[in-house]
Amino acid sequence: MATRKRRPSLKPRKQPCQARSSETVNIILEAAARILETRGFAGYTTNAVAERAGVSIGSLYQYFPNKDALTAALIDRETVPFVSALAGAAQAKNCLTGFDRLIEAAVAHQMRRPELARLLDFEERRLPLSHRDLRVADHITDLVAALFKHDDAPVVTDLALATADVMAIVKGMVDAAGERGERDADALACRVRKAVCGYLCA
Repeated sequence: MATRKRRPSLKPRKQPCQARSSETVNIILEAAARILETRGFAGYTTNAVAERAGVSIGSLYQYFPNKDALTAALIDRETVPFVSALAGAAQAKNCLTGFDRLIEAAVAHQMRRPELARLLDFEERRLPLSHRDLRVADHITDLVAALFKHDDAPVVTDLALATADVMAIVKGMVDAAGERGERDADALACRVRKAVCGYLCA
């Protein structure tokens, strides 16, 4: 009888409890980011990350059971500034300002470390991160839906569909720009803003 192959865990082996342990994890994650940026997927190995971080491979495996778990943790780390930046959109006093801040946050997330963001986009699609992705997507969905409730917002007959459309426009254009290797954040934000405004004003 065939047995189902068990998928390697993407969860950290243990959580750092002390400041020194937290610093070690941060160093490992930054080393992973630098390896991806400078060597790409071909050079991205746990041994290379451990060497760059200045720790033993055993120390790395104390926290991350495999490379995918390390990558998942790096994706989580890189998502934090984006989610934090969305607070500015949530606090906007009108719809258009809110969408503008949402676009700025998405573009800044892509352009802060563009090569890293591009590679992590591939990994995010490959790895089974559905729970994490759903959590972030729900947060953005709630934000966009709330923007449509401002007094200056266009009237939409289907709020869920309009919310999904705006999210698709922003994510699609920003991700595509990252895959093309674009580096001009202002030009990208301007194009995304035009696309969203065109949809809202149609």
